[in-house]
Amino acid sequence: MRILLVVFTAFVLFGCGTGKKPDEKAFLESLDSANNSASSIDQEVINSVLQQIPSPLEISVLLKESGNKYDISLLNSPDKHATYNSNYKKALNLGIFGTDLGYTNIYGQNQDGIKFLASIKSLADGLNIGQFFDIETIGRLASNSKNLDSLLLITTQNFNSINGYLQKQGRANLSVLLLSGGWIEAMHLTCDVATKDAKNKQLQETIGEQKIILEQIVLLLSFYKDSDENMASLLRDMEELKGAFDNISITYTYKESTMEVINGVAVIKDNSTTTIQITEQDIAAIKTVTNTIRNKIIG
Repeated sequence: MRILLVVFTAFVLFGCGTGKKPDEKAFLESLDSANNSASSIDQEVINSVLQQIPSPLEISVLLKESGNKYDISLLNSPDKHATYNSNYKKALNLGIFGTDLGYTNIYGQNQDGIKFLASIKSLADGLNIGQFFDIETIGRLASNSKNLDSLLLITTQNFNSINGYLQKQGRANLSVLLLSGGWIEAMHLTCDVATKDAKNKQLQETIGEQKIILEQIVLLLSFYKDSDENMASLLRDMEELKGAFDNISITYTYKESTMEVINGVAVIKDNSTTTIQITEQDIAAIKTVTNTIRNKIIG
C-alpha cells in the first residue's frame, strides 16, 4: 500500500505520541513561561501538543478499513488555494490540504494527490516556508512503502525546522494554525466516516480521545486571544467545539506493568487501560460544530 504521508500530514496533524494526557500542570507552566518571556510560544510547548496526537497511520488505516469508498467531495478543493490571501487563511488551509493529501494517497488517488501537493507548495511559498519542502526527495521516498520510516523522519524534522524558523521570526502563531487546520480536517473526515459506520467502536473512541487534544489546542490559541482577532475568533469556535465534547467521559485505570518475553526479547507490557464513553449523539454534535468551523476556514 502506497501512502504518501507527506508535508504536514505527519508533522502537523499527528505526532508520534501515545494519546495519553500530558502533565497539565507542566503544560500550563510552560505556556505561562512562554507568555512571560516572549511574544510567541516556545517550540517545546507546541511539540508537547504534537506528541499527544495519534499517528497518521492509525487514523488512515481506520478510515480505509471502515469500508467507505474514496469521496473527493469531502475534501477542500485544491483550486481554492489562490483565494487565500491572508497568512491566517494560508496557514489554516495548508494544514487542511495536508490532511486531504494524505487521504487521496491512502486511496491511491495519485492524480488528485498531485493537485493537492501543488496547492500545498503554493501556500508554503506564500508563507515563506517553501524552502523547507524538497518535493523531489519526498516523492521518491513515497514511491516505495519500505521508505515510510524515512519519510516520517524527514517530515518530522521538517516541522521542527519550520517551527524553529517561525519561532525566531516571531511567527509561532502560524505553527498553531497549521496544527489547528490539519486537526479540524482530520476530525471532519473521521466524523463523516463514523456516522456512516455506527458500529465501528474503535473509530468512535478515536474521536473521543480528541477531547484531550482539543483542550491543548484551546490553550495554545488562548495565548493569542488578546493580540490577534483572527486567533481570538478561532478560539471562540474551538471553545464551542470543546463544549460538544463535554459529555464524553475518559477514564484511565492504572495497572502495574509486567514483563514478557516475545521472540526471545524481554518487553515491558503496559496493563493500564483507558475507557472512553461516547455516543452517536455526541459524534453528531461534534460533527456539526466541526463542519461549521471548517466552512469558515475553507470559505
